[in-house]
Amino acid sequence: MEHKKTYNAKELKTPHGNLIIEGPVTPDKLAEYEFHEGLVAFRPPAQQQKALIEIAGLPEGRIIIARHRHMIVGYVTYLYPDPLERWSEGNMENLIELGAIEVIPQFRGARVGKNLLIVSMMDDAMEDYITITTEYYWHWDLKGTGLNVWEYRKVMEKMMNAGGLEWYATDDPEISSHPANCLMARIGKRIDPDSIQRFDQLRFMNRFMY
Repeated sequence: MEHKKTYNAKELKTPHGNLIIEGPVTPDKLAEYEFHEGLVAFRPPAQQQKALIEIAGLPEGRIIIARHRHMIVGYVTYLYPDPLERWSEGNMENLIELGAIEVIPQFRGARVGKNLLIVSMMDDAMEDYITITTEYYWHWDLKGTGLNVWEYRKVMEKMMNAGGLEWYATDDPEISSHPANCLMARIGKRIDPDSIQRFDQLRFMNRFMY
């Protein structure tokens, strides 16, 4: 499968200054920009920037960033699912995962996350993919936001909806382990019925165990 990547950008006005939401961004560009020290959700900022550069260099990898002048203040990543997760077991070339989304606290509440997703889906090539995301409450910044799990889940769902991702049922044990966890997905317009069936089989791998 050819992974086409078409750059898109938009300006977002926020109370803390205007942001450029852009991508997919090349590894070289990601290396040029500064990476905000508040981007600590997944690993220390310097390590996370290095990880994003590596993802951007993958054939299927996509990084969309929110940038304040020369400083990255938010990002979203897309790449093939982790080999240890069930979503990789179907070896589907046209299934990619929204792996991480992060925005620094200063710019939260300014629709940055929603706009990262909107710009992601501006690329027509996204119609060739089933895009999934797995939401686990233990990744959420409940302490920093002051929200409970259900309030945070509502915020996450609304943000993902902006990119066309919807809730999908699954019997995945990790997702099923807590009712706030969920699978969300967007089926591209050019996805064939066979791929949808394979995706359904990945969603319900335990149905024959009972």
